[in-house]
Amino acid sequence: MSEKTGVYAAIAAVSKNMAAQGISKDRKNQQGSGYNFRGIDDVLNALSPSLVEHGLVIIPRCIERESVERQTKAGGAIFYTTVKVEFDFISVSDGSKHTAVMYGEAMDTSDKSTNKAMSAAYKYVAFQTFCIPTEGDNDADLNTHEVAAKPAKTKSLKFYPQENFELGLPKWKENKEPSVDLIKRMAENNYQFTPSQLEIIDNELAPF
Repeated sequence: MSEKTGVYAAIAAVSKNMAAQGISKDRKNQQGSGYNFRGIDDVLNALSPSLVEHGLVIIPRCIERESVERQTKAGGAIFYTTVKVEFDFISVSDGSKHTAVMYGEAMDTSDKSTNKAMSAAYKYVAFQTFCIPTEGDNDADLNTHEVAAKPAKTKSLKFYPQENFELGLPKWKENKEPSVDLIKRMAENNYQFTPSQLEIIDNELAPF
């Protein structure tokens, strides 16, 4: 038996289940052309039982993130985020592992663009790894955002130091600083928050 037989056997078994079950496009885009799509909850609900049954664990790891503030056609701010994520597929039977890489992209007018991008990356790595069947176009987002024709200038952002984050969070909470303003202010100073920091901000601070 080769070193990674366990993980590949588990992936094949999950793919077999998904081939018989599939995931239909029951959700509809609320803007734009109104296309049907499969949401992240649809994927998790369909996939989780098979992962448990065949002893396969999927662990994501965000290795790159870029966020750009752009302008909507209405003149408001919108955050366009791209993440590069490594997904470790691990067999619980023997610890064998296979790593796949996927990009996720999302836009949001508040502080959810990173969460949406991570969900998109997970959804599409699942689609392609397990060959999950469907029909029609493979679109994903619930909302279609219309942005201004001229894109904003991109810039490379550094992750905000965790020590500074822990020191700053009580002050941000005390000042009741909106998370959108905080994210924008950090971007102006060439910083971006890590996914774990954004999750804390999402729970601790009001979006507006």
